[in-house]
Amino acid sequence: SKDLKGAMETLIEQKRQKLSTVEKLDEHMDFASQLIFAQNRGELTAENVNQCVLEMMIAAPDTLSVTLFFMLILIAEHPTVEEEMMREIETVVGKQELQS
Repeated sequence: SKDLKGAMETLIEQKRQKLSTVEKLDEHMDFASQLIFAQNRGELTAENVNQCVLEMMIAAPDTLSVTLFFMLILIAEHPTVEEEMMREIETVVGKQELQS
């Protein structure tokens, strides 16, 4: 637990340093950035920020996998939606090979 907490603190500090050097802040505004700025304004403590980021990292894989599973089930149950999605992908991507 200490190793994970230390790694999180290092990552947050790296993000904080990156934010202090970017030219266009709006291109780097994500949830972690919002947390860091809330700490800078005194709305959160460093411990609050660390805990939020840690919880996102731990919880995200579980919630993402469940969400993707149900999304795929729903797509399989609605072939017309699947066809519409494929048309939209082809419109956006064209004939290029899809990449993750």
